Amino acid sequence: MCMVIFAPLFAIFAFATCGGYSGGLRLSVDCVNKTDSNLSIDIAFAYPFRLHQVTFEVPTCEGKEREKLALIGDSSSSAEFFVTVAVFAFLYSLAATVVYIFFQNKYRENNRGPLIDFIVTVVFSFLWLVGSSAWAKGLSDVKVATDPKEVLLLMTACKQASNKCMAVHSPVMSSLNTSVVFGFLNFILWAGNIWFVFKETGWHSSGQRYLSDPMEKHSSSYNQGGYNQDSYGSGGGYSQQASLGPSSDEFGQQPSGPASFTNQI
Repeated sequence: MCMVIFAPLFAIFAFATCGGYSGGLRLSVDCVNKTDSNLSIDIAFAYPFRLHQVTFEVPTCEGKEREKLALIGDSSSSAEFFVTVAVFAFLYSLAATVVYIFFQNKYRENNRGPLIDFIVTVVFSFLWLVGSSAWAKGLSDVKVATDPKEVLLLMTACKQASNKCMAVHSPVMSSLNTSVVFGFLNFILWAGNIWFVFKETGWHSSGQRYLSDPMEKHSSSYNQGGYNQDSYGSGGGYSQQASLGPSSDEFGQQPSGPASFTNQI
């Protein structure tokens, strides 16, 4: 039940906080010649974080000449993979919820449903682990590439001590940090659900029967051996007692030898 409730929600938070991100930073270059200065250089970037395609123009502090620069890095592969896993996990969670609620009998009909569910759960657990780890590394690269101090080092004007270069504001990465957290929460949720899905498959029930059959056989053979021993012991004791004690007929019979001797006298 927890899987049905939380899996779609966690998947939504994961791909929404990553796929819907857009941010930016602002820099200022104050040249010695104030007419060449630019105190508001805006650099915007967004998902899928192909930073090498993000270009911007900055002053060179040498007249009206400007130079065109670009950010460094490309984290689109890890970001797109993460969002793709989240979207497909969300769609599968919705489909599984409908099956669990409305088609429970068909789900358990021939054991095919639980087996498919088990395999898909294992696959998505692995994909969440790989996708979250890759995106965590990609986010780290994005933070470095969009750090205002690193961007200022790309500017020719900022390499001259007479010019003043500074960051007006840095990009806000809280939503991207949240996406990584929800990515690993999804992995924990799906991995924890593997055992509960496995219990629904025929593999779990057949394993229980395999373990219970030898124990039942051992228990029945033990009870049968104890019953034969008791019956043998009672029968043996009865026979032994009968053989030791004289019968009533033998006890009542008189010896014939002394009677014949009296008659002769």
